[in-house]
Amino acid sequence: MFERKIYKELLNWKNTYNGTSALLIEGARRVGKSTIALEFAKKEYASYIFIDFANTKKEILNIFDEISNLEMFFLRLQTEYNVKLIKRKSIIVFDEIQFFPKARQAIKYLVQDGRYDYLETGSLISIKKNVKDILIPSEELKIEMHPLDYEEFSNAVGNNYQILKDLYNLKSPIGEATNRKLIRDFRTYIAIGGMPQAVDAYIKKESFDQIDKIKKSIIDLYINDLKKIDQSGRLAKIYESIPSQLFSKRNKFSLHYAVKSNKSSKDEERIFDLLDSKIVNACYQITDPSISFSQSIDLTKYKFYLADTGLFVTMLFNNDDNSHRDLYKKLISNKLDLNLGYLYNFTITCFLK
Repeated sequence: MFERKIYKELLNWKNTYNGTSALLIEGARRVGKSTIALEFAKKEYASYIFIDFANTKKEILNIFDEISNLEMFFLRLQTEYNVKLIKRKSIIVFDEIQFFPKARQAIKYLVQDGRYDYLETGSLISIKKNVKDILIPSEELKIEMHPLDYEEFSNAVGNNYQILKDLYNLKSPIGEATNRKLIRDFRTYIAIGGMPQAVDAYIKKESFDQIDKIKKSIIDLYINDLKKIDQSGRLAKIYESIPSQLFSKRNKFSLHYAVKSNKSSKDEERIFDLLDSKIVNACYQITDPSISFSQSIDLTKYKFYLADTGLFVTMLFNNDDNSHRDLYKKLISNKLDLNLGYLYNFTITCFLK
């Protein structure tokens, strides 16, 4: 379990709202939403029930037909999970809430009842597509979760990030040897990224080849999700084109380059779906970088960046000739015969969420 900054936000929600609002953790798949929710429930409550709607029994789903009778609802839940819930000391976690919208609709009545806390996790794009026929609860706050940033990554791999802050605050030269070490650490983050599975594999000293396989499996998962949302395949093509468009140093994202055809009437909706998925970030052109720069944003000119630098590296250098095996070592040791300026620029966008 990695130390994640979002944990403090969960604590703040628990202490501030005291059961008067549920909390929904939104984010892309595989960023650690379920893990942090389970860890929070274990540490901060006397007891908990964790319902994984991506993999649960029909008997559990049927319990939500009894939401009008909350006494029966809670008794059946406790019976199925063999857990004793304690008033104001227990939490119920609705994991992967997008797979069962009826549970999200029930939040309104569960929060009004006030006995327990409620934490939800879900992928926003799937949630958006699955709420057409339900009442969205107003008794629900939302926070976003992202891949590990550089501070979280540093602490996870055993590099104390506070030391880096202290060095910066000295405002003095630190010497070539120390500087090379710090740059190497940062390049390692660029190569590995912040997806928890990839970071865990790196900590366990798995090979770069194995780490790359983990990241490819996540990329394939995202592409398959996009194809389910948009069966034309255009949405997936838009996503897959992002690394090559950045590598070619285009001054703005080209839809024509991505789909190899003219713009269709649904492409604008596809762009919004991609942003809702949280697997990409968008940077828009501004004409006046002053304190009111938000008023000068040109929404027609933008660049897309992947939400994780490690996935970007894997997609950018993905091939079938196994040449990527040496790429990581060369990237980390600054021996890659490429201008890495765009990689550093890309990595910064991962912090601006």
